[in-house]
Amino acid sequence: MAQMSRNDRRVKRHARVRKNLIGTPERPRLCVFRSNKNISCQIIDDVNKVTLVSASSLDKDIASEIGYGGNKEAAKKVGEAVAKKAVAKGIEVVSFDRSGFLYHGRVKELADGAREGGLKF
Repeated sequence: MAQMSRNDRRVKRHARVRKNLIGTPERPRLCVFRSNKNISCQIIDDVNKVTLVSASSLDKDIASEIGYGGNKEAAKKVGEAVAKKAVAKGIEVVSFDRSGFLYHGRVKELADGAREGGLKF
């Protein structure tokens, strides 16, 4: 029997959590994706199936500021950017979806940056 890869185990964890975590118009879902070189996040309303706000370390304004997108500083900037965009659209409360990643390192920095930017979760 072949062993599951690390990403396959993460995807299974994410599917298990997503059964109960649903973004609503009142409390949308802040979803995080982390790769080796970049980090991105979206605020999603699952009921209407629409992405309300997104930010990534690949965005031109953020990328010019940070240089490399795979570190904690970049994650914090992305969190602050998504929070700024969300507050401008009137979104203050979100559900945090870490997509099966550990709440540690870059994922934690993104969450801290979003909290500093004005989001509550």
